[in-house]
Amino acid sequence: MAALLVLSLQSATNPLHAFASTNAATTTEAASKTENSALQSQFNLSHVVKIYVPSTMNGSTPVTDEVHAKYVDQSLTKFSNLFGGATAISGTGGWVDDNKKLIKEKVTIVYSFAEKLDNQALDEVVAYAKQLKKDMTQSAISLELDGKMYFIE
Repeated sequence: MAALLVLSLQSATNPLHAFASTNAATTTEAASKTENSALQSQFNLSHVVKIYVPSTMNGSTPVTDEVHAKYVDQSLTKFSNLFGGATAISGTGGWVDDNKKLIKEKVTIVYSFAEKLDNQALDEVVAYAKQLKKDMTQSAISLELDGKMYFIE
């Protein structure tokens, strides 16, 4: 079962903390919609944290499948330790470069659900994203919290 975390947002200096704080009302509204459904008595995890693991180094140099798998496994382990479990899904990411050319790359999204998020867990996720950015020599790593994207630089 997923680890349960205590929400503590008194000193929200991180943008992820501020996001969690400002979206508490939205979460409450969504929860009230399920109160009268068959889901009312079911355990649920209302937050999702995602990290986008690139398949390139230096922004555009492809890594081997083994190297990519190493970073995906590292992310799965980190998120599982923080939140009690994690899932990885493969996809294709893309952007348009300065020459108007579409650049595509394989990306793996590692995500976990959590009932509540505390500052310590969010700080650990951001620190991990910064380390992944450094290890993969990226300009930023994409981190998503409850549908809002952050670019960790």
